[in-house]
Amino acid sequence: MSNQTVTSIVSGNIWALYRKELKAYFNSSIAYVVMTVFLLMAGWFFTLDIFLVGQATLRSFFEVSRLIFVFFIPAVTMRLLAEEMASGSLELLVTYPVTDVEIVLSKWLAAMTLLTITLAFTFVYLFTVIILGNPDEGAVFGGYLGLLLMGGAGCALGLFTSSLTRNQVVAFVLAFTVLFALFMLDNLLMFMPASIGALVEYLSFGYHLDNLSRGVIDSRDLLYFSSLTVLGLALASDRLADRRE
Repeated sequence: MSNQTVTSIVSGNIWALYRKELKAYFNSSIAYVVMTVFLLMAGWFFTLDIFLVGQATLRSFFEVSRLIFVFFIPAVTMRLLAEEMASGSLELLVTYPVTDVEIVLSKWLAAMTLLTITLAFTFVYLFTVIILGNPDEGAVFGGYLGLLLMGGAGCALGLFTSSLTRNQVVAFVLAFTVLFALFMLDNLLMFMPASIGALVEYLSFGYHLDNLSRGVIDSRDLLYFSSLTVLGLALASDRLADRRE
């Protein structure tokens, strides 16, 4: 079998599984609920800046969205593998001619699509700021890029935690715990010895998101989020591989 044929089969499998997962999101209330809650909460803090502070800026939106993502991402990923294990459909799925990597990638891509669509709706806030003020283009680009990178890493880690249990609530709690820990690390630096302070800071979401929100695109920040994403996807794939044995 030629490499081109293999590539065609792999991409076809991922595309078919991806469409199935995305359809499952929008055929249920999950997508609509989490998108609505996110947009309402983010929109509330955005409008506070305009009407109470009198500033047309996205700074509060980006800062608050980080915290909202700590809840939003587990809600999006908790069902991806836990539900399949609970219903028994995962056992059926692994008997098909698809690899564990294809299953994991398709589910991750579906979660990322939902997240990206949600962020796209927030362009209403961006257009408002452009009309009322003069936003820093670099900071805006970096802010959105940071949220996408955090989302990618979070969805990968959430996918892994979903592979650890059949219970969606447990999967949510596990993913929330991991993301909240990464979110809070930089706030604990004052309690850490100086010898490990730099490492703890580097492991935190906030350190890298702060750089990006200033419009500074640093390879170290891209490497951090990419590494977390690959780690989460690899761990989830390994879990599926264990179920085949």
